[in-house]
Parts: sequence; structure tokens; C-alpha cells
Amino acid sequence: MWRAVASNGITFLIVLLFLGAGVILWGQRQYTAQGPLEQAICLRVPSGGTMSRVSRDLANQGAITSDTIFRLGADYADKTQQLKAGSFLVPEGASMAEIVDIVTRGGASTCGTEVVYRIGVTRIQVQVRELDPATNRFVERAEFIPGEGEVPAAFTDVREKGDTRYRIALAEGVTSWQVVEELKDVDVLEGEVAEIPPEGSLAPDSYEVRPGDDRAELIAEMQARQEVILNAAWENRAEGLPLQSPQEALILASIIEKETGNAEERGVVASVFTNRLEAGMPLQTDPTVIYGITRGQGVLGRGLRRSELRAETPWNTYVITGLPPTPIANPGRASIEAAVNPDNTDYIFFVAKTLDPSDGHNFAVTLEEHNENVAAYRRLEAERDQQN
Repeated sequence: MWRAVASNGITFLIVLLFLGAGVILWGQRQYTAQGPLEQAICLRVPSGGTMSRVSRDLANQGAITSDTIFRLGADYADKTQQLKAGSFLVPEGASMAEIVDIVTRGGASTCGTEVVYRIGVTRIQVQVRELDPATNRFVERAEFIPGEGEVPAAFTDVREKGDTRYRIALAEGVTSWQVVEELKDVDVLEGEVAEIPPEGSLAPDSYEVRPGDDRAELIAEMQARQEVILNAAWENRAEGLPLQSPQEALILASIIEKETGNAEERGVVASVFTNRLEAGMPLQTDPTVIYGITRGQGVLGRGLRRSELRAETPWNTYVITGLPPTPIANPGRASIEAAVNPDNTDYIFFVAKTLDPSDGHNFAVTLEEHNENVAAYRRLEAERDQQN
């Protein structure tokens, strides 16, 4: 009898073991399988949040099939204590394992509200925007210029949230003086910049910052990025360029940056200046004259006078031959790459096609062709003046 009981008990234990193993395998499959989420969501994890709270939020939003399996899986992966505060984009169909990785890997928030400080050529603008998970596009909530008018309530509200992201967007063509001045209006940053960094040494790019970050450290990061971009471009430069160093490439890139805002014609504009340098011709470009007047400190705000085109400054390329002594702005990656890999053309002249700078330029090989293009532009100016 006891033998039968013992035999049945062993059999029962074996069955339990098999059932347990099956449950574990089923749970593992559930943990790694595609999730039920049909549309991406933005999951907010508050400071001091717990994996239990996160699992309940996910279950309530229909992102996971079981909050228990989610918690057990996170614990088994030893990630329960690695939960990060922030707002995280959970894509449609994300598995529980993928979601655990998203909320524990660290780094910046990937959705939610973002404040962008846009440093431009004339001023700084502050934009408050929020990512729409369904479209993966940002929706603008407010925009304003510091020091002009009232600060929108949307900006005040998001500043009180601990998971708001902050970003500095540095536009191509700004001068180093403008960057330093406009960073003073970025109120989430601290500290001062001791001196204006060399012109051209700052990389136009997007920089994520946190409240309390140091302005000087941000400037150092901008310089480090530009150095990497410039060195890589110089290593991959075309042969036979009339440029002797990466610094000369940076100078030429800054002129290209200020001459055209049309991405498609940067290489052609670069070819014009390359052809002029090779022929020993003056570059004759207005932005260098303007820099000689302003030294990059602000915007001229008017047209150039004939006397200024003839005035001798180190940057006046109507007077000097070759490149000016320094860049005239901070060029972006595309202009740097155009400077060291210009298009292959015979053009040595160009003038704007229309009164809208974004329409690009008409290019010419001969002075006769160029004069015809200039005459066409002058007619457009005359028509505009008559209408006004």
C-alpha cells in the first residue's frame, strides 16, 4: 500500500514539475512575444516610480497582456531596480521584454514634452512642443521670443514637470558671438562663457541639455563636434583643391554657408569659389564684406554701400585676393563637405534668381552671361519697387 502511495506521490510531483516547466515556458513566450498595442503610446514614469506601477499603467493602456508576467520578467532579468524616470515612446506591438528595455536602458526621454531653444542668425526662439505617439510627429504648443511679450502658460507649465526635455538647436550660419549671446537667454543653463570661441569652431546641430548644465561645457561640446566633422571631411577631400589646410576649408565652408540657403546648390557655389581661387581671382562675395563691418556681432540690417565694398578690411574679398583670415560664421556639415568636394563646373559667376533667396542662383561661365543674369535680377528689383 505504502509503495503505491509513494509511487503515486512521485508521479504527482513529476506531473507538477512538468506543469511548472510548461508554465515557465509559456510565461517566457508571453514575455518575448509581440504585444497587443495597436498604436504607439507615450509612457510617463515619474521620479520614484516602481515597476509595479509601470506594469499597472501598461496593462490599463492595453500595452501588455499580463502585469504579473511583466513584473516577473523584469525581476528575472534583474532590471527591476534599473527603472528610469522620464517619458518613453512605446511602439505598437512592443513585447514586454522590449518595453522593460525601453524604461531601464537610461538616456534621454523619447517622447513627451520638449522645450527647444532655437539659436538663429537674428534671434533666439523658444518652442514648446509635444510628441504625438500616433504619428510620431511633434505638435507645437507654444512659441515665443525671450524678452518680447508675455511668456506662454504652456512654457510655465512644462517647466514644472520633471520629465520635460530641453534641446538647443543651433542653426547653420550663426556667428560665435551670436551663439554666446543667445545662450544667455537659455534659462535652464548656468555659468558664463569666458571668451568668444573662434569663428567657425561650433557645430550647428541639436544638443540635448538638462537644467543646470554649464554653458561653457556646452560650447566645448559644440567645438568637439565641429572638429570631428571637419577632420573627417578633410580626410575625404577631393584631390587638387586650392586649399592648404582644414582651417582654409572651414573658411571657405563658412562663405558657402552664408551665400546660399539652397541645399541643392551648395556644391555648385563651392565650385565657383574653387574656380576663382584657382584662377587667382578675388572671391567678391558680400557676406565677407559684411563680416568685416560687424565682426560677427549682430546683423548689418541694411544693404552694403559702395564705399564699404571698396573699404580695405581683412575680410573684404572685393579688395583682397584669396580667402579671408578667418571663417565668417559657423558652417554646417553640408557646407564643409561641399567646400572639400565641390561640383565639377566651369562657373565663375552667380547671382540670385529671384528676390527670394531660397530660389537659388543663376550661374555663368562668361561675364556676358553674368551681366544678362544681373540685368534680369535688376528688373525684378525695379518691378518690386514700382509695386511698393
